[in-house]
Amino acid sequence: MEYRLLGRSGCVVSSLCLGTMTFGREADEAGSVAQLDAFVEAGGTLVDTADVYAGTESEAIIGRWLSSAPADVREQVVIATKARFPTGDGPNDLGLSRRHLSMALDASLRRLQLDTIDLYQVHAWDPLTPLEETLRFLDVAVAAGKIRYVGLSNFTGWQLQRAVDLAEFHGWSVPVTLQPHYNLLGRELEWEIVPACEANGLGILPWSPLAGGWLTGKYRPDERPTGASRVGENPDAGLEAYDRRSAEQRTWDVIDAVRTVADGRGVSMAQVALAWVADRPQVTSVIIGARNEAQLADNLGAAGLHLDEEETALLDRASDPGAAGYPYGGPGVEQRSRRVSGGR
Repeated sequence: MEYRLLGRSGCVVSSLCLGTMTFGREADEAGSVAQLDAFVEAGGTLVDTADVYAGTESEAIIGRWLSSAPADVREQVVIATKARFPTGDGPNDLGLSRRHLSMALDASLRRLQLDTIDLYQVHAWDPLTPLEETLRFLDVAVAAGKIRYVGLSNFTGWQLQRAVDLAEFHGWSVPVTLQPHYNLLGRELEWEIVPACEANGLGILPWSPLAGGWLTGKYRPDERPTGASRVGENPDAGLEAYDRRSAEQRTWDVIDAVRTVADGRGVSMAQVALAWVADRPQVTSVIIGARNEAQLADNLGAAGLHLDEEETALLDRASDPGAAGYPYGGPGVEQRSRRVSGGR
């Protein structure tokens, strides 16, 4: 396992992060605990959850595991959780208001059986709550010792920049990470979000690095998936919906490129896909999520795997989402870029 700084902080975390959205759903408590034990044994330190995973059960399972773990394990594990989405039926049981976050944070601390959460992330943008209210609450929570670092999740480039600017202007705790959807089939955030993270020193924690299983090679163009996988259970839902992905030739070009690299390396396609995203600019730790120990073991095989220039170039070409167009590019930008680079 390799280790990296958690964004602009001095906290060190493993380059692979154990995502726990499956805990309490696809993985029962015994299976979840087995995953946590295997992850730590492999050198993993960063564990990510949220207060809405499996109806709060994911946090509760982690809390019970932490309470029974040896002291050295508890000291090394870095716990990240998130809040924003509904935790009840009331009008204030969701969002990023001071009222909701204060209750959500205390509830997460109880379930996780912790005094302090290492990385507390706002799960998504809230268009109704003033951002100043959210950031001020998070800063107060840091000062109170309830959280150590602030993170963002599913923010756009301008939302991220606004959050950083406000925090810096007021002297509040500045976000150190962003958790976005990022993989070989989903690279559009490279147009604006990745540059915003680079400019502000935020570490990226990619979720769905295997694109809902697409990058493992399990899906075929002539066979609609069924069974135990995110796409198989609901082929019509989410960013990785089967009809949407399968209709794009780029999807199958990317899968073929991943398979080519995997065969040449003698590793799994999942390991190649994880290695590619782990070495993208500004990525701190890649969130892996498994339904069982076998899947986790395969994913952990990506630890320390680095692709060479030729392999990376092959994957980059196949997965290129195409020109972003105005305002990210265009003739004026391209002409000036050529003129400047040509004069060096």
